[in-house]
Amino acid sequence: MKFVEKVGRTKEEAVAEALKELGAKPDEVKVEVLEETNKVFLGLLGGKSVRVRVSLKEDVAQQAGLFLREMLVNMGILAQVEIFKRPDNTVLNINGKDLGILIGKRGQTLDSIQYLVNLAVNKGRTEKERIIVDVAGYRKRREDTLRRLAIKLADKVRREGKKQVLEPMTPHERRIIHSTLQGYKEIMTYSEGEDPYRHVIITTQQ
Repeated sequence: MKFVEKVGRTKEEAVAEALKELGAKPDEVKVEVLEETNKVFLGLLGGKSVRVRVSLKEDVAQQAGLFLREMLVNMGILAQVEIFKRPDNTVLNINGKDLGILIGKRGQTLDSIQYLVNLAVNKGRTEKERIIVDVAGYRKRREDTLRRLAIKLADKVRREGKKQVLEPMTPHERRIIHSTLQGYKEIMTYSEGEDPYRHVIITTQQ
C-alpha cells in the first residue's frame, strides 16, 4: 500500500501536502494522525505541529475482478469480467459463450465462486466489501423468475386453500420468496429442512 508521511501546523495542512505528493483526492485516501506536538521555546508555546500518514485506499473492486479473471483462466474458461460499483456492493458480471458450467444446479457453482472471491479480497480487512458475482445477468433473471413463481403459487394457495411446497433453494433464493410475499394478504411463508434441501412453504395465515 502506497503512503506518505507529512508534518504541518495543522492536520489539514499536512494532509493537503500528502495529497499533492500522492496525486489523490480526499475520498481516495485513509488518514492517520501519528503525532501532535506543541513546541516550547523559553517556557512559551512556540506553535503546534501534526504528523500524519496518508495512504491510498485499496481498490477492492479491481482486486476482486483480477482474482476472478485469474480463476477463470485457471479453469480454462475464456470470458470477460465487467465491474460495476454500487453504493453497498460491487458486481462482477462474467460474459462469454457456454458459461452454464459457472452457474451449476440452482446457481450453486456461482455461489461457490462468489464465496471464494469474497474470501480472497476481504482477508485481513476490518471493513468488508460485498462482492456479487454474476454470469450474463443470470441472478437478475433468476430473481424475476422466482418472484413470478412466488406470486403465482400464492394466488393458487388463496384459491385452493392448500399449501405449496417449493423445490430446495439457496438461502438467497429463499429470501427472495419470503420478501416477495411479505405482507401478501392471507398468505404466510416459512422454511423447512436442512441445507442443501431446505425449502420454502407457502400457506394461508392461521
